[in-house]
Amino acid sequence: MSHSGQSRDPQSSRRNDKGRERNRGGARSDRPGSARGFSATAPGQRKRRADPARLTAFTVLRAVSRDDAYANLTLPAEIRRRRLDKRDAAFATELTYGTLRGTGTYDAILGACVDRPLTQLDAPVLDALRLGAHQLLNMRVETHAAVDETVALVRSEIGAGPSGLVNAVLRKVSAASLDEWTERLAVDGSLSGDDALALKHAHPAWVVRAMRQSLRLHGRGEELEDLLRADNDAPEVHLVELPGVLEEPGQRLRSATEAGATVSPLLPGAAVFRGGDIGRLPGTREGELRVQDIGSQWVTRALAAAALPDDTGAPGAERWLDLCAGPGGKAALLAALAAERGATVLANEPAPHRAKLVSGALAAVSPKAWTVRTGDGRTIGEEAGAAGFQRILVDAPCTGLGALRRRPEARWRRTPGDLSSLTALQLELLDAAAGALAPGGLLAYVTCSPHAAETVIQVDDLLRRHPELELLDAHEPMRAAALDAGVALMDGPDAQHGTGTAQRCVQLWPHVHGTDAMFFALLQRPLQVSGADELKTGRITP
Repeated sequence: MSHSGQSRDPQSSRRNDKGRERNRGGARSDRPGSARGFSATAPGQRKRRADPARLTAFTVLRAVSRDDAYANLTLPAEIRRRRLDKRDAAFATELTYGTLRGTGTYDAILGACVDRPLTQLDAPVLDALRLGAHQLLNMRVETHAAVDETVALVRSEIGAGPSGLVNAVLRKVSAASLDEWTERLAVDGSLSGDDALALKHAHPAWVVRAMRQSLRLHGRGEELEDLLRADNDAPEVHLVELPGVLEEPGQRLRSATEAGATVSPLLPGAAVFRGGDIGRLPGTREGELRVQDIGSQWVTRALAAAALPDDTGAPGAERWLDLCAGPGGKAALLAALAAERGATVLANEPAPHRAKLVSGALAAVSPKAWTVRTGDGRTIGEEAGAAGFQRILVDAPCTGLGALRRRPEARWRRTPGDLSSLTALQLELLDAAAGALAPGGLLAYVTCSPHAAETVIQVDDLLRRHPELELLDAHEPMRAAALDAGVALMDGPDAQHGTGTAQRCVQLWPHVHGTDAMFFALLQRPLQVSGADELKTGRITP
């Protein structure tokens, strides 16, 4: 009511009878004659505080964007710090990982809804828009909730200024589904083939092309979209109970199953855990039960399971080497397996802080079974001695393209330019390992990447440089390490058309095995090597 007691003309007032403010822009230009509308909520009703789950996700995204942090390390700490309950923790996890996985596609959509290049937006605003886009396009969140909660987050953490922009952009995003957006953008951008798949499945185009090449090498050329979809699935948590460290074997695994884990049908001592706080499971603090991808467990057990010649000529217990041991997951399992056989493991890690992590990971295993060396793996020859090592694991630094489910930000951080430095380092580490390998010894080359340049091509190059090495069929020890010896491995329907090297190596796949895309090649140094080959490898001098 006005001071005169008469009602105000609703068209002359900036607020309606519910207190909602009229849009300031006047009649819409695309609707001549239309009246000005009102905002969805009155100023007094608008949220100015972010809910804890969304704030947690936003905090992690900022750490990833600003500090190059790893989400899989930052998120659990943030969930604990904010004391989220199970429901909020699950929501924050999906919101964080989903947003990071879809960043490239969401940026393409947001670019069509913002009137300036995204590079001109403040980084926190762009992260908030990505969070809102994921809720709208890939989560079961009502449109009004996704928009209002994201705007509240912006008001709370960034300021009132950008909230109008965020509100307007997200309402444009909500006007179409994800499939409609990707189809529209593909047509507008004249995208086809791998570029269209990259947009649809939120992978950089160069990664899509690399995955296609690797699948073809391994006889799975028709499975590209299956693999891309699997990369975008929420990852399961895989557990391993270290063998031989408990008086009652299987004790920790039973406790995990009582808490909801499922025993793996693939490997002994392994389980799949789909929910809950891992840190609360008995044995995790002691290192007896730990998180480790089943693919990672599998290749480690395969190296231990592979048969050596009856007489290697090696005096005493076997000496094993983990050349790239940090942060220590494979080293701990390898040392536990070595301890059961009376063997010892030298775990090598060049970075001192990561070497400490390796020591911590190994603490649950008898100290008689392992030693940690802090040094450059390329100089391992000084530790090998004349006898060398009977089993060597080279889990080389790589692009990590096989673990995109677990490291969702990695797909957008890596570039084709990373390959040159990584493959050069892999080459040098493999040469060092070959030089430290005992007669009759086994060398396992492992990467968490299916990229051909880091896998099959690298093995081919190693064999050209070291013709004394023999490439073994890696399927045999993989089957020997599995619970079911007949388990399907890498062989696709057209495996006979693959290259000879690819056929003798094992490539695990998320969409087939439910593991990271681990690559495993097994090579052996013969008991007797010709003098010419010795000269080529540098193990003797002319």
